[in-house]
Amino acid sequence: MRYLHTMIRVVDLEKSIRFYTQGLGFQVVSRQDHEGERFSLVFLRSGDDAANGPMIELTHNWDTKAYTRGDAYGHTAYRVGSIEQVQKRLQAAGYDLSWGPGTTPSGKTRMAFVDDPDGYEIELLEG
Repeated sequence: MRYLHTMIRVVDLEKSIRFYTQGLGFQVVSRQDHEGERFSLVFLRSGDDAANGPMIELTHNWDTKAYTRGDAYGHTAYRVGSIEQVQKRLQAAGYDLSWGPGTTPSGKTRMAFVDDPDGYEIELLEG
């Protein structure tokens, strides 16, 4: 078994694509617009992952204006070389960290969080 992707629903697809590509350095792998069913799927992969690595799938239902995000979902996490470097890229794209930098509960690893345009949390672990 191999992990493929995590799907999240987004309200503003172009804003989300901009956040993940310009803010976090992800690359768009594919985009499918389904006019008859009125939805789009965009698959993105971190620029540091292998070509067959896991992806984030953004699902945009064209007629949906808002979602209620459940409180059971936590976050996705990515290892980064430097939180400050990611923060600079985020700030250049008009975003910033939502928490941190700080340390993990064990105190051994630096960490930070950033929220995407729909409020999904992304944990950044340095190392």
